[in-house]
Amino acid sequence: MRDKAGLIGTGQLPIAEERLVASQLLAVCFGASDPPSQARFWSGVLGWPMVDDPRDGVAVLPSDDTGFRIRFVPTEVPKAELNWLHFDLTSKSFDGQQQTVARALGLGAQHFDVGQLPEDEHVVLADPEGNEFCVIEAGNNFLAECGFIGALSCDGSQAVGYFWSKALGWPLVWDQNEETAIRSPHGGPKITWGGPPVRPKVAENRVFFELAPPADGDQQAEVDRLTSLGATRIDTGQGEDGRVAMADPDGNEFWVLTPR
Repeated sequence: MRDKAGLIGTGQLPIAEERLVASQLLAVCFGASDPPSQARFWSGVLGWPMVDDPRDGVAVLPSDDTGFRIRFVPTEVPKAELNWLHFDLTSKSFDGQQQTVARALGLGAQHFDVGQLPEDEHVVLADPEGNEFCVIEAGNNFLAECGFIGALSCDGSQAVGYFWSKALGWPLVWDQNEETAIRSPHGGPKITWGGPPVRPKVAENRVFFELAPPADGDQQAEVDRLTSLGATRIDTGQGEDGRVAMADPDGNEFWVLTPR
């Protein structure tokens, strides 16, 4: 895990980009051996309420402008490597950072070594099933306008940042030295990609996005649009509840759901 995709602590004026009618990021999903336990942990850390999910697993719902839920779905695949995505949690003060760390540790998190240096001010933790996340120090300019989840920090190429900007209709707010970041026009967290070197993908991700087609669109039209942007279908039909499995240009899996 690099230092937050090389983005944390830097300021940059937003880069203007035309907003498109696009998919909605409905959920960030984590594979879990014990979904209810994982949901209780993240509900406690974030202060978000838990709900049963109508498809499978359990979810926590945002109580701020985050715009997506976090879903925990059953999996029997053990976690064997760093996730391609982790949360960066923000802090308003040094004491606030320490309180977040203490709360997470009390709920079952552990300190996690990813090669951070003694002078690094962010704290790296892992949840009870080993999913990494960071508690960022106060005064971070890049995340100053974001909420408690300041960023979804991703390992990924510049091309995949461009893809997700167009897929979600979120403008680029950073594009420098092959590092990219996007943010919803409605606020909430940024999604950042650290650029090269990108770790080789050796197994199916335990963290993935769920997308809902535009309100005035249909699933097949959105699948076709995403394919034209560089995504690929990774199934030959539809999954449970009509979901279509796809992969972004870096090979990260995601689902396109049926309209509601």
